[in-house]
Amino acid sequence: MEMAQILMVITLIFMVWGKTPLYLTAIVGSTIAALAAGFPISGKAEITLAKLINGGLNPVIADITGVLMFVGILETSGFLKVIINKIISWGSKLGGAPGITAAGSLAAGCIGALTGFTQPVVTAAITGPVATKLGMDPNKTAGLAAHAGHFGNFAGFTHPTQVAVVATAAIGFGAINVVGAITGISIIAFSWYRIVREMRKNPPIISQDVKDEVAKSLSNKSGISFSLAIFPFLLFCIGFVFGIPVFVDGTVCAILVAILAKMNPSKSETDMINGVKRASIPIVATISFLFMSGVINKIGLVDVISNIMAPLVSISPVYTMLFVSALAGFITQSNAASVAIDVPFLQVVLAAGADPLTAACAAAGGSAVTQYYLTGGPVAALSTVIPVVKGSNLKDANKFQRPAMLFGLLVLFLLVSLLLVIR
Repeated sequence: MEMAQILMVITLIFMVWGKTPLYLTAIVGSTIAALAAGFPISGKAEITLAKLINGGLNPVIADITGVLMFVGILETSGFLKVIINKIISWGSKLGGAPGITAAGSLAAGCIGALTGFTQPVVTAAITGPVATKLGMDPNKTAGLAAHAGHFGNFAGFTHPTQVAVVATAAIGFGAINVVGAITGISIIAFSWYRIVREMRKNPPIISQDVKDEVAKSLSNKSGISFSLAIFPFLLFCIGFVFGIPVFVDGTVCAILVAILAKMNPSKSETDMINGVKRASIPIVATISFLFMSGVINKIGLVDVISNIMAPLVSISPVYTMLFVSALAGFITQSNAASVAIDVPFLQVVLAAGADPLTAACAAAGGSAVTQYYLTGGPVAALSTVIPVVKGSNLKDANKFQRPAMLFGLLVLFLLVSLLLVIR
């Protein structure tokens, strides 16, 4: 077993390093470790490679499918664009340029929460130029817009790390998404407040022509009313809150969109299926990470980690989980890469008797908050927003983001503490 454990540790190191394909590294490394442990490929033995792989076929995959069917037709019907534009319009009334940017960031986060890949540039391409025209600092505009990833990762249904944590803790979606939403909104709100306070002290001079141009760019040109567009989305959220299976909830709401938009039934089905094509990454992530999780458990690596971390875990398993997750996000600069640390340690914390929901919030939340601290995100997030916000640069925009991330980590700490008290 020692050789299997060494091979598994090497696999995890490669995943954290981030220079090898994440999912292939998890699959290949876990397979080699399982074979080194002497587990047969198949057969009637208690532990086989086939049984470990089948353990990755978690019911959460059905939830992902239902969400993406709904999102697929919500986009093609034009309903999603109407909702986004309305949110941005509300933002302009909430606080001018900062409100527009914050609303766009939240809208991008909502899209990411449903699709699994948050791209703040989707809304920043609209809100960025508008905000700078209204006198907002380019670096603060880019920084605020790029906060979307925190909400999208931690409040969502399909990010690989979120899926792996939910499945490992066996909690299902629901309360963890609420905790993620509160944390994500707190980060956006903190930066929004800083900018609003600053602009009130030194208000920019804006001509009426610029104000009229901005208002025109945010107007609804589709002919679809906001109340019609938002109705299926609200029903989806209500069904989710009342515990309707997400697959059924998403499918029913997708059919409702097709009816309200008066779409051809065959085309509607095609649009729903096209939405599910986005599930490739979450499904591969779910199977590969849970397979890896099963191997880590069966080869005894969880016990080894538990013994090493026993002094810290004995003080507080959940707070230790939050610290480890936050450190993983800070070091790897990737919520996805952090799964190599988050999931094994989550198993240790759960084995120590921690409440599954509270431990899952700590595991998924820490890295979701700290992943952008050093660079704003080496692959996505801030680096994609900078090109669409003229006059911004990565270093200064990221520097502006950091206090909000620390505030978000404080909010998460308080929410986890509250869960420890009430559960």
